[in-house]
Amino acid sequence: MRMARRSMVTGLFAAAMLLQGCATTTGESAPGQSAPAPLKVYGATMTTEIAPLMLAVQELYPDGPAVQLGGVASLVNEEIRADVAANAETQLLRNSVNRPDLRIIMTIVEGKYRIVARKSAGIATLADLKGKRIATLRATSADFFLARMLEQAGLTEADVTVVNFLPLEDVDEAIAKHEIDAVAIWEPFSENSLRALGGDAIEFSGKGIYTEHYNLNTTAAALADPVKRKQIVTLMQEVIRQTGKMNQDPSAAHALVAKSGKYTVEEVALSWPHHDYYAGIAKAMLEVLVVEEKWLAGQEKRQPRTREELARLIDWSAYEEALAGLNR
Repeated sequence: MRMARRSMVTGLFAAAMLLQGCATTTGESAPGQSAPAPLKVYGATMTTEIAPLMLAVQELYPDGPAVQLGGVASLVNEEIRADVAANAETQLLRNSVNRPDLRIIMTIVEGKYRIVARKSAGIATLADLKGKRIATLRATSADFFLARMLEQAGLTEADVTVVNFLPLEDVDEAIAKHEIDAVAIWEPFSENSLRALGGDAIEFSGKGIYTEHYNLNTTAAALADPVKRKQIVTLMQEVIRQTGKMNQDPSAAHALVAKSGKYTVEEVALSWPHHDYYAGIAKAMLEVLVVEEKWLAGQEKRQPRTREELARLIDWSAYEEALAGLNR
């Protein structure tokens, strides 16, 4: 069973890196005019964060196509030419260095990250992570989260052994077997690691230190195109609707994410409380980008962009338009 899941989920992550496939959403056409070219919608379909977007596309287009595997990089891939893509803010920052026309247009959900560690490894405080083996995924929001958490204890990555871990579905087994000492990754892998350790687990919350912002992204050109903008606004309105329904009863979302990510419904349900789904404007978005940009610039050995440059990567106007339409 584990080997079957390994090949499936590892394949999903590999496909995400290759940015293969495409998804479309159709738009309305004026009388006498042909239908506009459908939107192409991408996101990491194995993540819990993407649930509202998948529900929205499923509701708007029950006969398909569904959201396809990808992310912000799909917006800059000339072969794919995605119109909208869901991803954590880290990937927007990475890709916008060469493509400053990328835009964050709505925050779908905030992820409440945590470090899960083994008490038997001598870990009782964050400072005890020094010299330990910590699993994460490099160049992701989880990697930035780990750096921020280490900073709280006066540590840097040089003080620990960072393990770039794949496949992620095996991280719970690795920590249970003492192959690693701690995990800094998103759900449901953190929850699975916690359960695998049982009484030997200790958690360190990232509250007040770092919150992942899983956003809907597009390009300035798409927002400037009246036809595409209308389609994007319609999609955003459905994401808002589905988020409201989902927060009342998440069972359909649990089932959808479990099927898409090859998880059990129990895995998804147990990890669900570590997310704040609100489909809106993240007031702290610019502050997050400013802090994270400094870290990312250091990783990429370049000068960090200014606050003004980063501010241009955020455009809430389409969301405000979507919300106004819903309130009429």
